[in-house]
Amino acid sequence: MQYSGVNTNLKKITFIDSQTGWICGDSSVILKTTNAGGDYITFAQENHSAVTNNFSVSQNYPNPFNPLTRINYELSITNYVSIKVYDNLGNEVQTLVNEKQNAGSHSIDFNASLLPSGVYFYKLITENFSETKKMILVK
Repeated sequence: MQYSGVNTNLKKITFIDSQTGWICGDSSVILKTTNAGGDYITFAQENHSAVTNNFSVSQNYPNPFNPLTRINYELSITNYVSIKVYDNLGNEVQTLVNEKQNAGSHSIDFNASLLPSGVYFYKLITENFSETKKMILVK
């Protein structure tokens, strides 16, 4: 599939009801449909600029988790950082980080004790980078 100038191989399709579904592919592409595949909107896509090599976000650990997990990330320069958690419908459920942070290694713990089991996504955003990863809460 040609998507926004990037060739993308689609890997997995998941529907949570008859209308709402997600497609995951290479290059961290996640597409969402709310009309049974008639149209898709971009939920996440890896930024392919040279700046992306200066930042990284790791897969949360443990994953699956109950109810605590940790997200590690690296900043090469001081930058404004936002990390938000979304449910499988794309609704924001919690903001974990929303501040300027110094360069270096960072980590944040996510406590999902008040949330139901399910698939969640966390998205790290800086001024020049964003990345989204999937995590699974199993109670």
